[in-house]
Amino acid sequence: MKKLLKKTHFIRQKCLLMHCKILETRPFCTHSSIEATQEDHDIPEKLCNLLEDHNWEFLIDSSDLRHKLKPNLIHKTLLQNQVTDPKRLLNFFNWSEKQMGASQTLDSFSFLAVTLCNSQLFGLAGGVLERMIRAYSSPEKLGKGEIVKSITNGFHQCGSDSNPVVFDVLIDVYVKMGMLEEASNALFSMKNMGFRPNLRRTNSILNALLKKDKMGLFWKVYNGLFPGEFSPDVYTYSTLLRAHLNSREIEKAKEILSEMEKKGCAPNAITYNTLIMGLCKAGSLSEAFELKKKMAQKGLIADGFTYGALVHGLCKEKRTEEAKRVITEMLENGLKPDCYIYSSLIDGLVRVEEIEEAFSVKDKMVASGIQPSAITYNMLIRGVCKKGMVKEADKLLDEMVRMGYTPDSMAYTSVIEGHCKNQNLAGAFDLLAKMKQRRVKPSVVTYSILINGLCRSGDLQRCNGVLEEMSKENVKPNAVICATLITAHCKEGNVELGCEILDGMAGTGVPPDVFCYNTLISGLCRAGKIDKAKSYYQKMIGEGLEPTAFTYGSFIHGHCKAGQMGDALVFFNEMLDQGLLPNDVIYTTVINGHCEAGNTEEAFSTFRAMLGRGVIPDVRAYTVLVNGLAKAGKMEEALGVLFEMHSKDLTADVFTYTALISGFCKMGEIAKALLYLEEMLEKKIEPNISTYNVVLNGLWKSGDIERAKDMFRIIFAKGLTPTAVTYTIMIVGHCDSGDAKEALRLYDEMIQHGIVPDSFAYNALIDAHCKEGNMTKALDLFKEMVEKGHSVAVLSFNTLIDGFCKMGKLQEADRLMKGMVDNHVMPNHVTYTTMIDGHCKAGNIKQAHRLFGEMQEREVFPNAITYTSLINGHCQEGDMGEALRLFEEMVARAIKPDEVTYGVLIHSLCKEGNLIEAFKLGNGALDNGVSISLAMYNELIGALCKKGDLGEALKLLDEMRRQGTKADNATYSTLIHSSCEIGNLDGATTLLQNMMDDGLAPSNETLSALIKAHEKVGNAHIADDLRKQVREEEVILEASNP
Repeated sequence: MKKLLKKTHFIRQKCLLMHCKILETRPFCTHSSIEATQEDHDIPEKLCNLLEDHNWEFLIDSSDLRHKLKPNLIHKTLLQNQVTDPKRLLNFFNWSEKQMGASQTLDSFSFLAVTLCNSQLFGLAGGVLERMIRAYSSPEKLGKGEIVKSITNGFHQCGSDSNPVVFDVLIDVYVKMGMLEEASNALFSMKNMGFRPNLRRTNSILNALLKKDKMGLFWKVYNGLFPGEFSPDVYTYSTLLRAHLNSREIEKAKEILSEMEKKGCAPNAITYNTLIMGLCKAGSLSEAFELKKKMAQKGLIADGFTYGALVHGLCKEKRTEEAKRVITEMLENGLKPDCYIYSSLIDGLVRVEEIEEAFSVKDKMVASGIQPSAITYNMLIRGVCKKGMVKEADKLLDEMVRMGYTPDSMAYTSVIEGHCKNQNLAGAFDLLAKMKQRRVKPSVVTYSILINGLCRSGDLQRCNGVLEEMSKENVKPNAVICATLITAHCKEGNVELGCEILDGMAGTGVPPDVFCYNTLISGLCRAGKIDKAKSYYQKMIGEGLEPTAFTYGSFIHGHCKAGQMGDALVFFNEMLDQGLLPNDVIYTTVINGHCEAGNTEEAFSTFRAMLGRGVIPDVRAYTVLVNGLAKAGKMEEALGVLFEMHSKDLTADVFTYTALISGFCKMGEIAKALLYLEEMLEKKIEPNISTYNVVLNGLWKSGDIERAKDMFRIIFAKGLTPTAVTYTIMIVGHCDSGDAKEALRLYDEMIQHGIVPDSFAYNALIDAHCKEGNMTKALDLFKEMVEKGHSVAVLSFNTLIDGFCKMGKLQEADRLMKGMVDNHVMPNHVTYTTMIDGHCKAGNIKQAHRLFGEMQEREVFPNAITYTSLINGHCQEGDMGEALRLFEEMVARAIKPDEVTYGVLIHSLCKEGNLIEAFKLGNGALDNGVSISLAMYNELIGALCKKGDLGEALKLLDEMRRQGTKADNATYSTLIHSSCEIGNLDGATTLLQNMMDDGLAPSNETLSALIKAHEKVGNAHIADDLRKQVREEEVILEASNP
């Protein structure tokens, strides 16, 4: 029977082949085109006949049909096919494509997919559709929607029994391939054709769109199909919940839950869990717990996901104790915490820096059979690094490797950052090498942290090596690295290198961002290069970057520091115009700028504006205002600010009190300064060395030397280290009080403690030695000062020149003055005046005049002291004509003569007996608001008495009293002697009484002259009474002046 069947089958195949040959040998029209058309028409029929046999592949291979296969003929074959087995049709489709070496037509794919779906072969149909999409999805091959159109045609070609599920399969394939827009379009096409879309597939598209964050398309699909086509199911609602939660629309998400309940769609555990997770992420933990209760009321049991969401949310908010209670409840309900829950708790404990407990949880986790994940290890590594426990971090990395994990770049980077923060750069670079050995590629963040560590340690040179390594590893530096380098160079004072880095960024494909520009602008402003900063500001705006509050703050700070308040306010107002609110730091900078400029009213106005805009001033802002007012001597206002500060529950710090104490010291109110120092101590606010320096300086200036010495000892007792300023105050104080020996001892102590004396200390010591006449020691200190690199100012030279001039060593003074010019220190009017005075006193009038001319040639203009020195020189020479000429010259030049000038001239005129001119000058002095000194009055009274004009002398005494000048012993002695000489004994006795009423004791010479005068005229009893009266008055005076 089998042989018969085989023979029958063979005969049938042979007949088929002969039939094909007969067809092939039929006579055709002689025109080749007609022949080809006829042949193309016949080939599909032949193929269809052969396909009826299960051995169709052999039959086609045995004929020459396989050489005539074309995509359009295959499509026709598919359309004419009568084969009932669609799988054979699929095999033919695949075989023919290989034979042709070309892709089938779009319509062939579509027809075959529809055919397969009609036979319920959905998996095979999906494969065909995926191949079709890959072959025809590019825009160059097909227009938008052509695939759907082709499938629609195939659907109709297959007849009325065609299964529309082909569209569902197409949508599934699109979703699988990530072509979500095409899937959405297919969904809408299906709807437009009158087919009801499948809810499951609609949900699938919505879920895929949500995962890819294609929210525009998500809402287009949802709004286009719901509620028109069908009502959402629980899966749809859960997806909607997630959509609103992802957009942080918590209220809308809660509305979805309410809508579900209203429409009778019972939320399931997934729905509740989704909302609970969203609420926890948003920090609405109380609502999340309420929802868990509601879930239980609905008969739904909280699962691991529910508890995991709550634990994660609590730990994120650092509420670890509550999180532990939730885990306990979970265990009581028979649920075992998973790796996610344990890791969440570990993360929470790390956040609150409970590192030991975090490790304890890890141990408990392992004991319960749960292996920590790489994420768990990363959390612990981050925690120990934050606490500076870098050795523990290294151990965790090694443990990860032992447990079969490969630490990722983030784990290594965290530990590298820990080493950098601990200033262990060697450890950081060792770990980098280990990281590479384990074939973990360092990220740009890793290199950024290393560069930051090097910059913080000041090792900028080594940064170049890191940048070269990045280049070899094809890791491009980002803007953060560039900003770090710019910051480091600016801090080192190399702002030009910072400029070069920013200028070169564009060429490396890393355009500078706002942070890079802000960093450079800040550095330039701090370096005083504001104009260059403005050029980068313009460049920044030109590149479309918007200046931030930090940008404006840098310019405001730079201009305030330079004292350019007008420019600072331009940027401040521009900042406000741009809608940027200055913070407390910027306001404080502006307030400080006004205070430094002495404009306390504007400072107050800015402070009030700060409050008006809702910016709360901190202690520093109040301190700046207190300091500004104290510097201006407005102590009542400063105390008012301090009171306001306390009323706002702000505690004044050491800087606030130091500013206040400094103000009182400058005002000479040392008692109040000490009172606030005491208040500081009572409030447990420890004064710093600056506070004590201020008090020390105030005590010295008030003449309270002993208390100043005590305060200096207190500094050591408090454990504070005196600064150069401290020692300078003490040295200057001792020098000014004439105790050069103690000043030198302090200087030696200062050196022993490694404190470098400043120029003020040197100048004080030089001055002290000059006053003692020890010019050798003064010059030694001067040379030492120069050798130690101190800039030698004109004050140092002037002190030495003055010392030499006072000793009459004018040649040394001349050499020093020449040395000034050689050292590029220009002599000032003090220098010239000192030299002129020295030469005048030495009688070198010509040299004095030469210097007087030279100073004016150098545009160093003489003042009243200069003229007085020169006038005095001419007076000593007896050249009153030149002296008066110089006086008239100084008046003509609007240089106001002072008391000394008038005194020198009046003395000389009186000495010559030229009382008319002397009185004329005296009256001129009064007319010009210059008080006549006691010495001048004594000169005039003496001259009048010498001339015998006692009456005028007594009138001058009365005028003297009216001017508020009190007569001294010399005044009364001159007048008493003159009265005795002319025999006016009553007048002399009256003067004696006036003298004693003024608290003055007559000298023995004056008393003897008066007694002798009375004895001479026979008034022995008066003489005796005078002796007795004088003795009584002396006792009284001694008692009142112990």
